[in-house]
Amino acid sequence: MPDPITRPDSALTPGHLIRRLHQISTRIFTERTHAAGFDLTPVQFIALDTLRENVGIDQASLANAIAKDRATLGAVADRLEQKGLVTRVVNPRDKRARELELTQKGREVVEAMQPIVMSLQSDILPGLTPDEYQTFIHLAAKAAQAAD
Repeated sequence: MPDPITRPDSALTPGHLIRRLHQISTRIFTERTHAAGFDLTPVQFIALDTLRENVGIDQASLANAIAKDRATLGAVADRLEQKGLVTRVVNPRDKRARELELTQKGREVVEAMQPIVMSLQSDILPGLTPDEYQTFIHLAAKAAQAAD
């Protein structure tokens, strides 16, 4: 019988645990949304959902809102545009800026995905009681806000 594997102390560091939870979150999101017939990444979904809540937002503001750099957001916007979920329009106040708008299809997709995405949230953090879940959300939001 092989010796049990010993985990190093670094396996319990915030960085490693956050990375691991990100992997779990992405896997569960992808499995559930693909099973429901949708082909969006978590970043694409949050971009669409943020556009739904912020009509007429420009690409730079959207990148900031979802904590992505402008280049990454540009690639996300390209893919969403190719899928027919968003359109880009020139900002009338700043010809260099592009505003993103949800298409009707984009609105329908984000609205159809919303209940699926909300229902999988507790599965991302298995083993936590409802109180522990709320504490985790509070602490993670506090740390993220402080880092910004």
